[in-house]
Amino acid sequence: MGGNSPCASCKLLRRRCAKDCIFAPYFPPDDPHKFAIVHKVFGASNVSKMLQELPIHQRGDAVSSLVYEANARMRDPVYGCVGAISYLQNQVSQLQMQLAVAQTEMLCIQMQQEPALPMTMTQIDPDEKSLLLTNNNNDLLSSNNNFNSLPQYLNFASSSNVIQDPLKRESLWT
Repeated sequence: MGGNSPCASCKLLRRRCAKDCIFAPYFPPDDPHKFAIVHKVFGASNVSKMLQELPIHQRGDAVSSLVYEANARMRDPVYGCVGAISYLQNQVSQLQMQLAVAQTEMLCIQMQQEPALPMTMTQIDPDEKSLLLTNNNNDLLSSNNNFNSLPQYLNFASSSNVIQDPLKRESLWT
């Protein structure tokens, strides 16, 4: 930087900011906390080495990543970023499960509300007819297309068993 004000790293390290300071483009003097947290977690020497090994066009992204990782490490000293990623993956899994249950319940409700059209065996494709008869699915055909018994075949849990609070640790089967 070499001009009026040293960059945040040179200010924190109490040294003169040279024109070719590797930190100056990425740690401006008006945001000293950004460098302070990166320095605390990684050390100025390590950050300098990392930045020097990278092409100039990748350094900005690397600094952003270092700042994010340092913040995550300060919030969770044991797991850091991995803890945040694991938490979000668990949350996605829970939401996917809730979505599947909700879609199944919607399908059951829609099937119960639709008027059942009587289907004769002549309307069924011959390949499907033999498949239906050989798989012993006569109980589904003999129910007069009443879909009230459908949930027992789908074997899905009710939405009341789904964990609503992502931080609450409960079993789905309790």
